[in-house]
Amino acid sequence: MKLIVTSKNFNASDHLRDTIESKFNKLSKYFHNDIEAHITLSLEKGRQRIEATINANGTIFRSENTTNDIYSGIDIVVDKLSGQMSKYKSKLIKKHKDSKAIMFEVLPDVPDDDSNEPRIERRKKFDLLPMTPEEAIVQMELLDHRFFVFLNMETDGIGVVYSRNDGGYGLLETEI
Repeated sequence: MKLIVTSKNFNASDHLRDTIESKFNKLSKYFHNDIEAHITLSLEKGRQRIEATINANGTIFRSENTTNDIYSGIDIVVDKLSGQMSKYKSKLIKKHKDSKAIMFEVLPDVPDDDSNEPRIERRKKFDLLPMTPEEAIVQMELLDHRFFVFLNMETDGIGVVYSRNDGGYGLLETEI
């Protein structure tokens, strides 16, 4: 596994980079060498944040943690990623049965527990209204929702605006 470490708003020391490499090497046994792990370290409002994303031929594993101690945050992120891989092992085997990206034989088994199965609790239908992303943000705020789906007048595609944790907004646009 190839590690790509990026830092924002502070400089990562060599010791920190070595720690990241040694911790993430524990995950490399699950993947072949051509897989990349993107690790982003940042400093936000006095707290340290680590985000890790691994793209294994279309399956994305992602974890993040914000903490006062970046070293404990690294441990938490690595544990979460390992847990994701173990939890979804059987689903990943079905999806990647011919792929050599993930080495399933070394993934630990987790007992099957139907209570963890994703379940749709509620369905809702609504009309897609044509509007601009700015109008969609206003509508989302009026409804006091965290996201809003709309027909984007600017692109003639389906769009989703959402509230970001940093107080800003995001826009998801579809491509076919």
